[in-house]
Amino acid sequence: MKYYCFFTIIKMVIYMDYKITSNSEQDTIVLAQNFESEKFNNMIICLIGELGSGKTLFTKGFAGALGIEENITSPTFNIIKEYKTGEMDLYHMDVYRLEGNTDELGLEEYLKKDGVIIIEWADMIESELPDERLEIKFKITGEEKRSITITPYGEKYEDLCEDVL
Repeated sequence: MKYYCFFTIIKMVIYMDYKITSNSEQDTIVLAQNFESEKFNNMIICLIGELGSGKTLFTKGFAGALGIEENITSPTFNIIKEYKTGEMDLYHMDVYRLEGNTDELGLEEYLKKDGVIIIEWADMIESELPDERLEIKFKITGEEKRSITITPYGEKYEDLCEDVL
């Protein structure tokens, strides 16, 4: 008599969240600079949060640390702004106006380019985002105070958070 064993392997992925309190704009800039110090090619940073919560400020801090001297503003009407004057190319996207339709964005093409991609309102295109990325959520908790939750998706982003936080 033969016996058979049937089993299913379920891969469970648990992502660790890091929670930080920013008490000022300077705190948010320093956080961005710390991430920039550990940057790597094809890094994807997804920023989520309500209007005025610090998404563009974070991008300004990151860009400044890259050596980009241009004025960084939210690319709300441009959708994408490319900065090629720093240590590494920076692609800054604001996908709010796309309302989830990324057909004309060319996101896949940008994911193949060398540099860093920062996406504001990334939760609006979550299904289009790569599995490996860094997600940063901003929540307004006071006039200048922000609660920031950082979630790394993928080993290189987990390592990044371990190095920075």
